[in-house]
Amino acid sequence: MNAETLVAMVSIFTAGLTMGLGAIGPALGEGRAVAQALLAIAQQPDEANTITRTLFVGLAMVESTAIYCFVISMILLFANPYWDHFLSAGS
Repeated sequence: MNAETLVAMVSIFTAGLTMGLGAIGPALGEGRAVAQALLAIAQQPDEANTITRTLFVGLAMVESTAIYCFVISMILLFANPYWDHFLSAGS
């Protein structure tokens, strides 16, 4: 196994791990936020607009974590800075 293969294996594994963990956390958080928001709306129907607005802002913030993880995974797979180093060292 040469260095290029090792870098490829580690990059792919790390990208998969990043996406897996990056998707689990926001999914659990969003599910909990929506459940609590629905409970709050059921208890206080007059405040539904305020609760809904706050829920959407919170969901956007939680979802940004998953988007950041996706971006990091794409960088690891397609724009990994170590590729150039190992390709230039190998030739």
